[in-house]
Amino acid sequence: MLILNKTAQVFSNPSKRKIYEYLRSFNFHPGKVFLHKLVLGIETSCDDTAAAVVDETGNVLGEAIHSQTEVHLKTGGIIPPVAQQLHRENIQRIVQEALSVSKVSPSELSAIATTIKPGLALSLGVGLSFSLQLVDKFKKPFIPIHHMEAHALTIRLTNKVEFPFLVLLISGGHCLLALVRGVSDFLLLGKSLDIAPGDMLDKVARRLSLIKHPECSTMSGGKAIEHLAKQGNKLHFDFKPPMQRAKNCDFSFTGLQHIIDKTILRKEKEEGIEKGQILSSAADIAAAVQHTTACHIAKRTHRAILFCKQRDLLSQSNAVLVVSGGVASNLYIRKALEIVANATQCTLLCPPPKLCTDNGIMIAWNGIERLRAGLGILYDTEGIRYEPKCPLGIDISKEVGEAAIKVPRLKMEI
Repeated sequence: MLILNKTAQVFSNPSKRKIYEYLRSFNFHPGKVFLHKLVLGIETSCDDTAAAVVDETGNVLGEAIHSQTEVHLKTGGIIPPVAQQLHRENIQRIVQEALSVSKVSPSELSAIATTIKPGLALSLGVGLSFSLQLVDKFKKPFIPIHHMEAHALTIRLTNKVEFPFLVLLISGGHCLLALVRGVSDFLLLGKSLDIAPGDMLDKVARRLSLIKHPECSTMSGGKAIEHLAKQGNKLHFDFKPPMQRAKNCDFSFTGLQHIIDKTILRKEKEEGIEKGQILSSAADIAAAVQHTTACHIAKRTHRAILFCKQRDLLSQSNAVLVVSGGVASNLYIRKALEIVANATQCTLLCPPPKLCTDNGIMIAWNGIERLRAGLGILYDTEGIRYEPKCPLGIDISKEVGEAAIKVPRLKMEI
């Protein structure tokens, strides 16, 4: 499963001897004494190869990341075998760089934590295989990490946040609302029934051919939509938020995407241009799409807060709403959530942008949290497998729907 990049040669199926030669090649600083727990976190669940070393006080001692965004922009989306190959080519360098910067040798680690669920199967396999080689060589405990749990707990690295709190995770691959009651204690209130908001925004950006737009050529789809939306008028197109009659906390974005696709096709015919050319109304479409997405996410989050307060699952006066994941860096969507937080007397907290997207720091920190709590620490890794699909926590979304809470109308003046 590993690829070792030595003197410009790539070994797609390295022998055990070559793997151990690589592991012995770590050159660090002997003699240092670390008084704190130290965890190496490794993340390869999608299209970023990342690693970091974090101590139990939350200090990030070293980190490294290799982004595949540029490659996937050219192919028009993430192609799993391509992502796998890029992970294989970069994981050795990234892990070694994170350890070197931290001045920590593998023997000084308290544990190794790695994302094993959910994500792209081919990508997860690279990180797991590499990690197990390290675990075997240095005889360290292994901590399997749930990617969504790591996103949810990141805020406890940057802010003093006590349990329980509500978390909204919005990214290119995930969309869910959950009550976080402990390190591995989650109540799932709602999730996307189809695709994630980041995926939808990326698809709209591709359909609008924003990669050909001079201001957006190097941006991901979601970033391009956010950038172009600033120049557009959201009122020029009336896209209705999905699931308005469903009084639950689930999300849906596929229907909205289809309506937008039809609108783009109609505008192309009106303007007499072919698919692949930039519409004169592209900025207006981007603004309307972003606004509708923000309103949909905000309303479901509003209902989740009301449900939790009604059931005394959250404090009535000083509840915390945490928003994380790649889409959480969209400032327009964040402002919509600020309106909800203010209306419900909640404190809105978001990790810094670089910790909202996939990274090794959140994986290492999740490892620290589990190490301190004594949860899910494996000393025997036999039979450990990655899980491309894996729900988070206990699903009480049916109970949320049965409560049928009506959400007061809020003015989304953003």
